[in-house]
Amino acid sequence: MSVTVDAPRIEHHREALGIGERMPRLSWRVSSAPPGWRQTAYSVEVERGGDVTTYVVDSAEQVLVDWPAEPLHSREIVTVRIAVRGADGAWSTASGPTVVEAGLLEPGDWVARPVGSFRNENPHSDERRPSLVRRAFEVRDDIVRARLYATAHGVYEAELNGERVGDDTLSPGWTVYGRRLRYYTYDVTGLVRPGHNALGAWLGDGWYRGRLGWRGGFRNVYGYDQSFLGQLELTYADGTRDVVATDASWRCAPSPILHSGLYDGEDYDAREEQSGWSTADFDDSGWDGVQERHRDPATLVAPTAPPVRATQELRPIDVLTGPSGSRILDFGQNLVGRVRIRVSGDAGTTVTLRTAEVMQDGEIYTRPLRAARSTDNYTLAGRDVEEWEPRFTFHGFRYVEVTGWPGDLDADAAAGALVARVYHTDLERTGWFESSDPALNRLHENVVWGMRGNFVDIPTDCPQRDERIGWTGDIQVFGPTASTLFDVSGMLSGWLRDVAIEQLPDGTVPWYVPVIPAVDKWTPLRPGAAWGDVATLLPWTLYERFGDTGVLRAQFDSARRWVDLLERLSGLSRLWDTGFQLGDWLDPAAPPDDPADALTDRYLVATAYFAKSARTVARMAEVLGLGEEQAHYDELADEVVAAFDGAYVNDDGTMTSDAQTAYALGLRFDLITDPRKRDAAAARLAQLVHEAGNRIATGFVGTPLVSDALSAGGQVSTAYDLILERECPSWLYQVEQGATTVWERWDSLLPDGTVNPGQMTSFNHYALGAVADWMHRVIGGLVPDAPGYRRIRFAPRPGGGLSSASARQLTAYGEAAISWRIADGRLHVKVTVPVGAEAVLDLEGSPEETLSPGRHTRVVDVPVEVGAAV
Repeated sequence: MSVTVDAPRIEHHREALGIGERMPRLSWRVSSAPPGWRQTAYSVEVERGGDVTTYVVDSAEQVLVDWPAEPLHSREIVTVRIAVRGADGAWSTASGPTVVEAGLLEPGDWVARPVGSFRNENPHSDERRPSLVRRAFEVRDDIVRARLYATAHGVYEAELNGERVGDDTLSPGWTVYGRRLRYYTYDVTGLVRPGHNALGAWLGDGWYRGRLGWRGGFRNVYGYDQSFLGQLELTYADGTRDVVATDASWRCAPSPILHSGLYDGEDYDAREEQSGWSTADFDDSGWDGVQERHRDPATLVAPTAPPVRATQELRPIDVLTGPSGSRILDFGQNLVGRVRIRVSGDAGTTVTLRTAEVMQDGEIYTRPLRAARSTDNYTLAGRDVEEWEPRFTFHGFRYVEVTGWPGDLDADAAAGALVARVYHTDLERTGWFESSDPALNRLHENVVWGMRGNFVDIPTDCPQRDERIGWTGDIQVFGPTASTLFDVSGMLSGWLRDVAIEQLPDGTVPWYVPVIPAVDKWTPLRPGAAWGDVATLLPWTLYERFGDTGVLRAQFDSARRWVDLLERLSGLSRLWDTGFQLGDWLDPAAPPDDPADALTDRYLVATAYFAKSARTVARMAEVLGLGEEQAHYDELADEVVAAFDGAYVNDDGTMTSDAQTAYALGLRFDLITDPRKRDAAAARLAQLVHEAGNRIATGFVGTPLVSDALSAGGQVSTAYDLILERECPSWLYQVEQGATTVWERWDSLLPDGTVNPGQMTSFNHYALGAVADWMHRVIGGLVPDAPGYRRIRFAPRPGGGLSSASARQLTAYGEAAISWRIADGRLHVKVTVPVGAEAVLDLEGSPEETLSPGRHTRVVDVPVEVGAAV
């Protein structure tokens, strides 16, 4: 059997066009190899400028290895191939090629300036009409390559000779714009032609100057202008290059988009369209000139993750009629995106699409949207067939109320004239789970859908109301699940750069990133446990799941400064027992108007996180070879653990807050170190779960930890009781109520079918779906046992009456998989270990076994405590 190497991956990029890394790291998978084969060396073949150089490295590493060649230069195109050598000294054939192209790496590469309309617009209104910008240009006959480098103050979509450039949307996304503004690189060679050409762009407000936040929100957070910055570079056969850049020569006109907002939706009048506006023959003499704006080119950065794209289309499963006579499309799934329509009718007819996640009393129910209008209006031009989809907005919805439809809505919907297009950051799916329980499978799908809808350029809390911001606590607790389900390495490592930028000089980490103004308790910024700890725990999660030491190196200073702040706040007591805290946010026992009033002492939560973060920074320092820092933060963590034990753990192992979250924190964060106390705490936690009727009694902090605290504490059966409970509050209560995403509140929909009256009642929040990672690791039994899945532990713990389960993980080394089933009192297990990794098979009642790469099957007796499967 020959050794086969897949084409290498460049950093965390799915597409290596226009990258910003000068010395990008390389990873590769060995897709096939003989039994027992292992890599002892690798060679990197780098082809650049017609020259080929091969670099040989004696190493078994194959994930994020250092770039061996000279740094890349701006615009440089390099081809990379990998070959590997086994212990027998034989080399594999070279992999397929990966083409790497650098973006514009130097500020001096940029000559473009942002340009936009001169129109005087009310800076305090959302009624600002977006613009179109364009310019005609000439292309010589011997064109060999064309690249467009583009970004905006606002959001943009570019067109070249009447054709859409790229398939991304809402670009350039949301960053801390003053310090980091992403640009995207497009290969437009196939769109240019010798002779006359034209380049143009649609513009929208987006996050840059659109309304952000709740209670009316804020506008112009980053600037008043709406501008396009584009640099089209044309390379000819003789090596010369022409540049068409945004400058004062461009032209501008009002867009047929009358209004566009992320929260409110889009109003479009097709009668205002100017046919062929982005083609070379269009007469723009009636258009206005543009105003040049300023952008420091040193702030322009290449993306580290894929852009937002449409990844799926759904047709309605039903067309409903409400008591008022309203017509409502049911797409059968709570999703995030937009509706595309194909319609025929008289000019001036307006079709209105209002979205909502839920219905009540037979009508769409929009109160949970708060001040988000979430409505799109399309006014027809009167053509035979018109197709339209909003450009610069997105909605969280399952239901769409349609008014003004000029045809037979039932027939047109059945024919595909109204389609929901699903949008999110186009991440690669990496984790799958399935079991013999359909309700568990639906719960898992709900978590996946919730993540997709809330990974729209940044990790948001919710996608539908007037909020949609990057709450740090939500992604801190959900990070392990996110890293299981999708390859979030590039996206979240990029977002963490903004966390470090927004971090205050004293070390305070904001509640949400990027930071926007607020008029309530979130301003001024104050340190808060679980939210601020994203600075330490999320980088560590990315290291554990993707083997990326680079993210530890990049974020170490941010993480250290956060823990140093907590050290100062706690003083000699080492207890963080002062200040504003959210504690176990949205504990189901908390009153609707005070979701921070949880059963668990909020300062117990704060001190627990202090200990966890201090220990994590010590581990980061250890990986980075910072011995002095490691010793300091380990000593600090020891002191906090001792203080926690003295203040919050009783001699008998019970805790001063006799609540599930308190025990989950003490056990999972290794704060109860006495084995006798740990056993007693685990037993008390199980007792509390049973006393609550196996219903959930944890909020944002406790929910991601409680199942692991039980299963790791010898209470596996109780963990199954908890996840399989169907009464409110529970995970499966939501499933029983027809949920297709995870809710913000355990009872966002009350048992009587009405919507929770609380002001925060989202039906698409991923935080409480963090249990999916436990499902993969404990039910499925696929556990990362070394950074990047270099070692995998297969340790299923069957229970709950399940007769089968499976988990698959696409790791940096290849696919790891496990499936198990119970038949005739025997546990049948199949596992797959990818080449380059090692594995441990850990089955209850059997000795641990080391597994080599390949497929393995085992059959063992079912432990007595598992019971009969159904």
